[in-house]
Amino acid sequence: MNYHISQRAASLSPSLTLAIDAKAKQMKAEGQDVVGFGAGEPDFDTPQHIKDAAAEALAKGFTKYTPSSGIPELRQAVAEKFKRDNGLSYKPSQVIISCGGKHSCYNVILATCQEGDEVIIPAPYWLSYPEMVKLAGATPVILPTSDKTEFKVTPEQLRAAITPRTRLFILNSPSNPTGTIYEPEEIKALGDVCVEKGVLIMSDEIYEKLVYDGARHVSVASFSPAHYEHTIIVHGLAKAYSMTGWRLGYLAAPEPIAKAIDAIQSHSTSNPTSFAQKGGVAALTGPQDHLAAWLAEYSKRRLYAWRRLNSIPGVSCVNARGAFYLFPNISGTGLKSTEFCARLLEQEKVAAVPGIAFGADDYIRISYATSMANIEKGLERMERFCRGLLGR
Repeated sequence: MNYHISQRAASLSPSLTLAIDAKAKQMKAEGQDVVGFGAGEPDFDTPQHIKDAAAEALAKGFTKYTPSSGIPELRQAVAEKFKRDNGLSYKPSQVIISCGGKHSCYNVILATCQEGDEVIIPAPYWLSYPEMVKLAGATPVILPTSDKTEFKVTPEQLRAAITPRTRLFILNSPSNPTGTIYEPEEIKALGDVCVEKGVLIMSDEIYEKLVYDGARHVSVASFSPAHYEHTIIVHGLAKAYSMTGWRLGYLAAPEPIAKAIDAIQSHSTSNPTSFAQKGGVAALTGPQDHLAAWLAEYSKRRLYAWRRLNSIPGVSCVNARGAFYLFPNISGTGLKSTEFCARLLEQEKVAAVPGIAFGADDYIRISYATSMANIEKGLERMERFCRGLLGR
């Protein structure tokens, strides 16, 4: 049988992060001592009160369809979160609950972009952004940055990239894969360009709570009514509450866009899992005291890994100020990212993600959302690997 695969599906690149994580898990299952730096998920458990809320909902039979946009209680909790944490006023009708932050991103792009449109994406980027743009029939326009500028795009770069076909600018701060955080004045300047040019901003703020060294997250929507009207915030519960498998995301948007996204969701996934949404309410309205301990541990690992990476021959690394990733430059080893990661996994049983997946082939992504013992062991192996490459 000669099956016809759509051009949109055929044009996609499978997720390298998921593929590498799956390969590392397979090797572990075979008894190999693999250190995994690939997965972008906390190694802490979901806080107990969140699990209890979902378990109680399940026990009480809260297992039926909900509104496609989420239960009113959770939409209200999200609106209150934006008011409390970001000084932003959203009505619950402007909030959509989705099946994960990734789902929120996809719905935003699908609701606002179509054939002939362009979407500006700074690189390094989260690897799914360009593929989502392609699925919507639009064209990703990549703005390259480097560690020399702390992976930040400038207003001048953004302005020069905007054309009459530009529909959307994707802003991700704190960033996956680099851990970069834009300063408030930098965020405002990028927002100013978009307001001036009439370009929408998709602001991916899912790592908002994971910041270090006194860094402060500020949403681009908060600077003025015009910034607010040009911004769609995508967010979720996966990172700050270790709820990756729960598949609960959310977004806040101007009312017409929220309505369009609700319509899309009603014909694709319908509602997010009913009892998981009750856990989401508990996450947003319950105790937040787990975060301080998590951040202290993440920061300890971050500083150790950053210093260790900079001591490895052929490797240099700028420090992250948010999320739980480092993005070291491995160009000094003489290898590009795919070959580097393939050989590192084969020879030293260390799984990292090639930077080419994020639009930056001279880098690799290291997640420090793993134990200090794993970080120490993995980076010792990586140093041995690099010294072998360079004959040191």
